[in-house]
Amino acid sequence: MGKFIQEFKQFAIKGNAIDMAVGVIIGTAFGKVVSSIVEDIIMPPIGWLIGGVDFSDLKVTLPTVVIPGVEQQMKSATINYGNFIQTILNFIIIALCVFLMVKSINHLMRKKQDEPKPAPQPSNEEKLLSEIRDLMKSDQGQKK
Repeated sequence: MGKFIQEFKQFAIKGNAIDMAVGVIIGTAFGKVVSSIVEDIIMPPIGWLIGGVDFSDLKVTLPTVVIPGVEQQMKSATINYGNFIQTILNFIIIALCVFLMVKSINHLMRKKQDEPKPAPQPSNEEKLLSEIRDLMKSDQGQKK
């Protein structure tokens, strides 16, 4: 049991697990924001443009089944295709937002990779060897 706990501590403390947890939390909050944008800002004008239709109210009511000898009738079942349309639009907008975020992050990462790195400074040994070479060249030039 002690080994299991130790392994779990190592897993939880590693940056990957913490980063993943933060990503899930932010993703959940981001999904709620996008859902609110779709439901509260985008869909009302679209519904207004198509004649005041609220997509969440769109449904097909199935006929009620009458069972002889049963006093209490069953509640009518509905197929809520408006909620389905709403959910599909939420998904498309969330996927588009995530795509744009990933694309911009990749673009920024590419810019960092494309930046020229400063030329490495020569080591002390290289400097010393260069001085010796230059001295030897100057000695040969004087002998001529």
